[in-house]
Order: sequence, then C-alpha cells, then structure tokens
Amino acid sequence: MKPSSELFKLINSMTKSEKRFFKLSSSLQSGEKNYLKIFDFIEKQTKYDEEDLKDFFKNERFVKHLPSEKNHLYRLILKSLRSFYSEYTISSLLKQEIKNVEILYNKALFKECEKFVSRAKEIAKENEKFYYWFELISWEKKLLEEAYEAGEFSVNLDDLVEEERVVIDKLRNLAEYQIIYSKINLIFRSGGFARNKKEREEVESIADYHLIKGKNTALSVRASSMCYYIKGLCAATNRNYSDAFLFFNKTRTILDNNPKIKEDSAQRYIMTLSHLCRCYIENLDFDLASELIQEIRTQKDQKGFNSMDIEVKIFTNSYNLEMKLAQIQGDFEKVVNLIPEIEEKQASYGEMINKEQDVLFNYNKAYSCFAVNQNKKALIYLNNVLNDNEQNLRQDLYGFARVFNLILHYELENYDFMEYIVKSTNRYLNKQERTLELETSLIKYLRKLSKTSTDRDKKELYVEFNKELIQLLKDENENVLLEYFNILAWVEMKLNSISFSKAVALGIS
Repeated sequence: MKPSSELFKLINSMTKSEKRFFKLSSSLQSGEKNYLKIFDFIEKQTKYDEEDLKDFFKNERFVKHLPSEKNHLYRLILKSLRSFYSEYTISSLLKQEIKNVEILYNKALFKECEKFVSRAKEIAKENEKFYYWFELISWEKKLLEEAYEAGEFSVNLDDLVEEERVVIDKLRNLAEYQIIYSKINLIFRSGGFARNKKEREEVESIADYHLIKGKNTALSVRASSMCYYIKGLCAATNRNYSDAFLFFNKTRTILDNNPKIKEDSAQRYIMTLSHLCRCYIENLDFDLASELIQEIRTQKDQKGFNSMDIEVKIFTNSYNLEMKLAQIQGDFEKVVNLIPEIEEKQASYGEMINKEQDVLFNYNKAYSCFAVNQNKKALIYLNNVLNDNEQNLRQDLYGFARVFNLILHYELENYDFMEYIVKSTNRYLNKQERTLELETSLIKYLRKLSKTSTDRDKKELYVEFNKELIQLLKDENENVLLEYFNILAWVEMKLNSISFSKAVALGIS
C-alpha cells in the first residue's frame, strides 16, 4: 500500500507564522519530542518519500511505529492551528465565546455569563453570523428563566421571541440564496457558458426567480452580496458581459462598504474581482483589466485574505487572467515567457490548485505555444487536457480543446492521423448537448484541407471557409468559439502568410 502523504500536505500548506507558532508551543512541552524530528524532516522534503524518512531515522526506536507517530504529529499540528486561529476568524472567536458561556452557566455564574452572551451577540450581529446569533438567543432564554426564578423581570420575553423570529427569517433568506447560487454555479462550473436552449432556459428561470429579479428582497448584507453575485453569474453564463459587469461591480461595492462581511467573504470577493476583470477583457478595456489583475494580487496583504486557500485562489485566477489578457491582445510571447514562473508556483502549491484552474493553465499554455509556432510543446499541454477523464467540469474547455486539437495536428501535418481524430471529435461533440454550426464547418474544411496537396487549392478553401465563418459569426451563440480559439485570426494567418499573433492583434486594432 502506498504510504499516506496527508501529513506532508498539511505541513506543506502551513505558513511560516503557523510553523513558528507550532514549534514555539511544542517547546513548552517537556519530554522527548520525536514528532518534532519528523516534522523538521518532512518540512524539508519537496515530495513525500516515506522510505527516505525511515532510512534517515533507522536508528531511532520510534520508526518502528511510524504510522502512530505520524498520526500523533498530524493531530498536534491541527491542535496548534486551532489555537493559532482561535481569535483569528469571527467564527472561531464566537465558538470560543459560546464555550465560555457554557462554562459560566454550568458554574451558576449567571451575571458573568450574561455579559459574555451580550458581548458575543453583538459580534454575531455585526458580522451577520446568524447561526451563532440564534444559539446565543437560546442562551439568553436560559438566563431569562434563571432571572425570573430570582425575581428579576427586567427583560421582556416577547422582545426576545421577536428577535429570534427575525434571525430565523434572515437565516432562511440567506439559505434560499445559497440554494439558488448552487444552481447557477453548477451550470457555470460544468459548462462555462449556457451551451444549448435547455441551459439558457435554466439560466433565465434563475434570473427570473422572485428573490433575484426586480426589487432586492435580501434581508442581510451577506444575502444582498450573494443576490448580485448570482445576477452576475447568470449574465456571464449567457455571455452578457455588460450586465455581468454591472452586477459584479454592485457585489464589490456592497462588500467594500461592509469590511467585516468582506473579510469573512474573501473567496467571493476574489472571484468577484476575477469576473470583473474578465468583463474588462471581453470589452477590450485592457488597461483597466491589467490594473485589476494587480489589485487582485495585492489582496493577499489584506486582513482576512492571508490564508493558504485564498493565496492559491489569488495565484490561479490572476495568472490565468494575465494569460487571457495577453492572448486577446496577440501578445502570446509574453505568456510563453511567463510559463516557467507559473509552473514553479504550480509545483509549490501542488494539489492545492483545483482541477478547473489546472485545466485552464494547460489550455492557455497550449494556445500560447501554438501561437508562437511551438506546436509540439503546445500538443503536450493540450494532451494534459484531453487525457483527463473529467465528465462534469468545464465541458466548454474539454470540447474546444478537441477542436483545437484538430487544428494543431493539421499544423503539424499529421494528415494520416487527421481522419481518425475527426471521427473521434465528431463522436464527442455529438454526445454533448451543444449545437455550434461553426464547429461542424471547421471540421468539414479541415478534413478537406488535409486531403488537398496544392497551395492554390488550399487557398481557395481558406477563402471559402472565411466567407462561411463571417456569416456564421453573425450569430451571437456561434462566436463563443472566439473566446477559446481565434479562428478568424487563424484563417487570416493562412490567407495572408502572417503570424498568428499579428493576425490577432490586427483583429482588435
């Protein structure tokens, strides 16, 4: 059985401050600390190698029961991290305060307990932590019973019951928005855009939902920010970037105006900025897009944004956006020069990078290498996408990767292989619920071009294909392909014997 690398992943995810705190707290304990020896050794590894670990400590007695030592270390690290973050997040602070409330209540120190409840409830209220707020009201009810028994009637029970009803309403309202968000996020994460009539109707039904359409019915800042974020996702999924910009900008404004909620919604804030940047790129506002990419990167220095998961999200989103921005301007050389830096960071974050961003990295690398005529290298990156068996995530990328694959093999003059991959691509596209005539047209012409030997005949086919392209791209649903591969620039390159980069740059000038 392959040794578990969970401990290595946990240690690898720790910041310098977390490691320093762990070692400092460990130094306060007496006795032999075998777990620190293991920690120090694993910390230096770039890839987990248990045999190397066993060999290094072969003369130590603890190596005979290494699994239990590793498990002990894992739990100690988690305990240390709990202490480190005990007052770092609002949720951690409230959990701690509620535990204090429980201890004081059980010791019949009701006056002291009441002070903790009151203070914690204000924190829960300010930060819209409704579950904690609701639990603290329950403690207030218990304290009220004790007060009544002591002959104190200063607090009105009806007021407390009304407050509880308000909190429950806010909870239900927020939960309903979370359900709606899950629905649109599923469409966006699985397809990237609404791929067919059925999905477009689903998006419209979400956009028309009574909590989303018209008057803002959100009962809290959290729900309000989520409402506009959902509106933005609906617009982006339908590739309506003008409306998407308005809604994501509203989400950003709400969070900026409520710093406490923003700190606790770091992931949504980063994604909001990322969506706004994509809107700038699609609307050709390149300077604003570039400024926003830098702003996304500076968020890691803000309070609430310096955790590892947010650090990884900032890295993946900002670099994929930087690649996209350069590509749409035709500056593919910049992206290719950026690849070593990206891959160094990818190696350091390892499995902390999610599948979607990893696929985006591979696709963007492949597209950029193709653009600078590094076709063999492009094929390696593209095969990383094609060889993935993911059935649910970002089918837009997997689908267009197959179309891109046809063009790449055509450029590599793998004509004998073309017929096989044409059939394979057709089979894949037929299984997908997507109806792009442009894909059918491209496959048709690539098949003809791969069987044509003279330059003159090929040029005639390019001219014919270009005319068909221009007609097809009058349909908004068809030109989605241009967001993944600039087919117009490719035909322009072939017709006028210019570089792909120059053809892309000419197209936006």
